[in-house]
Amino acid sequence: MHDEFLCHVTAYGVCGGRRIGVPLGTYRAPTLALALWWLRDRASWIAERLDPRPDAVHFPASALVPVADNVPDVPAVLRAWCGDDDQQDLVADELAAGRLVRIALSDETTEYELLAESIDALRMQRTVPALVVPVA
Repeated sequence: MHDEFLCHVTAYGVCGGRRIGVPLGTYRAPTLALALWWLRDRASWIAERLDPRPDAVHFPASALVPVADNVPDVPAVLRAWCGDDDQQDLVADELAAGRLVRIALSDETTEYELLAESIDALRMQRTVPALVVPVA
C-alpha cells in the first residue's frame, strides 16, 4: 500500500502557437482518501468555474449564455466523475497499486488534467539503476 500521493491539476491551451500549461493546484496528500478527496474537490472547483449557476448573485442578468450542443460539456463530465463510485474505486485501486492516474478532458480551447501518483512509487523509480546503452 502506498501512503503518500502527489496530486496536480493543470489547464493546457495554445498561446502564440505553443502549448502552454497553467498549474491550477498541487497537493501532497498524506493518505489515499485525502488524495481522492482533493481530486474530486478540484474537479468540482473547475466545473463550477466553467459552468456556474446562472442564478448566482455575482453575475449580471443575461451574462451567461448556453453553448452550442456540439461543444464538449467538460463541467458535466467532471461532475459525473465526482459522483461515480465505480470510477472513484478504480482510481483508488490504481493509486494503491502505485500507478499514475491521469484524468484529462478537453473542450474546444482547453485541456484540463488531473494527475495523481504515489510518492513511494516515484521514490522507487529513482532507486532503480538507469539503463545505460552505449551509442556506436
